[in-house]
Amino acid sequence: MASGETARPERPETGEDDALMARVAAGDQRAFSRLVARHAPRAQALAHRFTGSATEAEDIVQEAFWRVWRSAARWQPGGALFSTWLHRIVVNLCVDRARRQRIRNWLPFADAFDPPSDEPGPERSLADRDEVAKVRADILSLPERQRAALLLSADGERSNAEIATVLETSEKAVESMLVRARRTLRARLATREEN
Repeated sequence: MASGETARPERPETGEDDALMARVAAGDQRAFSRLVARHAPRAQALAHRFTGSATEAEDIVQEAFWRVWRSAARWQPGGALFSTWLHRIVVNLCVDRARRQRIRNWLPFADAFDPPSDEPGPERSLADRDEVAKVRADILSLPERQRAALLLSADGERSNAEIATVLETSEKAVESMLVRARRTLRARLATREEN
């Protein structure tokens, strides 16, 4: 590499994902299966956090991988990380679906959102679930881009730069979206606590 050039930081999966995508572009279904096995769980978790529905998340991830298969020939090795590209597809599909459905008031909740059990009474458990439901509804009512930024940052594994790439915006815009989303959520929580 010539001086002054920058490369994306190498991660162990980068080279393997690029090689797998080259094989997928050639029609290799086993390589595609390997990509799905490597990346579907995180894509599913992202879609589930975004939609609140395991079924919808599964549909979105299937559609995302169908788009990966169809677009494999256009993959540019050495560009964006495969996971970043896939998450951009997933977020776009989530946003499209939310626009079509205009977010329902009632959403099913995953077991992952149940509070940890210290054996509280049923009333406390019900109150905790009710609070989780309210927070989840608050998150789902955020503007789509703020919600996407917040959910992408929620697991702490993505930098603001990666989130910016997924959302096709600047790091500053991501920081601003996160600040606004968190401020909105804090205000809603404070309002509930006052009542």
